[in-house]
Amino acid sequence: MSAAARDATKASPLARLAERMPDAFLLLVARLGIAAVFFQSGRTKVEGFLTIKPSTYDLFSAEYALPLIPPTVAAHLATYAEHLFPLLLVLGLMTRVSALALLGMTTVIEVFVYPDAWPTHLSWAGLLLPLLARGGGNWSLDRVLRRR
Repeated sequence: MSAAARDATKASPLARLAERMPDAFLLLVARLGIAAVFFQSGRTKVEGFLTIKPSTYDLFSAEYALPLIPPTVAAHLATYAEHLFPLLLVLGLMTRVSALALLGMTTVIEVFVYPDAWPTHLSWAGLLLPLLARGGGNWSLDRVLRRR
């Protein structure tokens, strides 16, 4: 029996299960997980389909005040981004672009809005970075379109 075969038989059932888990599944879970976070945040900023609430403008004027970007513009950009990019991630379409956009948003939130929330933002980055590096995986529209 080879050394590799001996090591494989010694591996725990959990380790063997993890080794058989396809990357496509892990990337799908990352896409869905981070999409849910941002989409739910976006939904708190609107009423109806995409009508921005007055409280959203207030939030961007006071608590989320960003340098260089007027609060009204920032409210629109963030709200639409929190709807569009999660949808694209769920579909696995333009995955790297969407992940980069949400990672940029996370960075802005960390640096300018909630600098003490780095553990939360690090967990978001932990889901976004593999998507940026590897794309949407085999279970994505990116993959389907790339085959054609």
